Amino acid sequence: MRQTIHRFIEISILTAGLFLCVLVIAPQRASAGSLSTAIIGMFPKQVGEFAYADLKTARKFSWYPQLREQLLPSRFRDFEKFLVSAGVDPNTQVDELAWGGINGSKGAAEEVVGVALGAFNPSSSEDRFKQQKLPMFDVHGYHLYAFGSGLAAGDILFTFIDSNTAAFGHRAALEKLIDVRTGVAESMLTNDQLFPLINEANGTGIIWGVLDKTYAHLAMQQLIPEASQFPQAATIINRIRAMTISIEADSGIDAHFQAVCSSTDDANLLAAGMQAALMMRRYQEAQQHPDLAGALDQVRVAPSGDRLKVEAPVSQDQLLSLIRTRTFAVPM
Repeated sequence: MRQTIHRFIEISILTAGLFLCVLVIAPQRASAGSLSTAIIGMFPKQVGEFAYADLKTARKFSWYPQLREQLLPSRFRDFEKFLVSAGVDPNTQVDELAWGGINGSKGAAEEVVGVALGAFNPSSSEDRFKQQKLPMFDVHGYHLYAFGSGLAAGDILFTFIDSNTAAFGHRAALEKLIDVRTGVAESMLTNDQLFPLINEANGTGIIWGVLDKTYAHLAMQQLIPEASQFPQAATIINRIRAMTISIEADSGIDAHFQAVCSSTDDANLLAAGMQAALMMRRYQEAQQHPDLAGALDQVRVAPSGDRLKVEAPVSQDQLLSLIRTRTFAVPM
């Protein structure tokens, strides 16, 4: 689940776009994924990155299992086994996912929390958990079941909100979500920096995401590492306020990235730096990864007021070729 958002901040801007796009490519345009305010409002105010994916649509396509196999990290494979042991089939019962990251303070690790929407049988699953004697923690009346001891920093816990909603995440983050649910903490709806951007992105694609200032800085630095060779661009990246990402599907796919800059001048200068970085990346990939280089040729970068807009259209043939060459394969 978390792997999707990590791809926003770990690889080049096109590869990140492709990673998200492969979940939504379709021969006919698919409807944009829209998340209700009630679900968004379940997340704690501190969330700094927020994303949504329509998995029900993704599963309609024959190429999805092969691609999913490349993308799924070993840790999540183990978590899926945990869900299956509870009688939850993540391949059929989870229709939509929304998840967020909370940046750790004072060097602490990032906390991740998410919500899965679908059709569940909480009582049956909890009976299985009890039979297996899984660690369980009671928080405000919600039963949190642990994948692991539930005490280690990286352990993932899981709870049912109702028969259509399940929540998962690191314990501290999941407890924050429950605090919001029970009215003892502020929700994402009160985050006056991120919530307006979530409203803007919501419904614009089958997959969409929003990053706040901290996450956007990290994203831009890692999405375009070549920018470090352009001193002005590096300085401007540090002033970026946020980023939005959305993916649309038609006969091919269209990935849209928008960086919210601190000024019009910053957007103009960053556009020039990114265009140069893309040319450099295309040259680097031309020999060993011609399909990726060809896709890079289609990327368009343009400033618009205080925003830098990037569009990355990719044809279905290009995308399938990249899947065949395991461009998206995640190390185990």
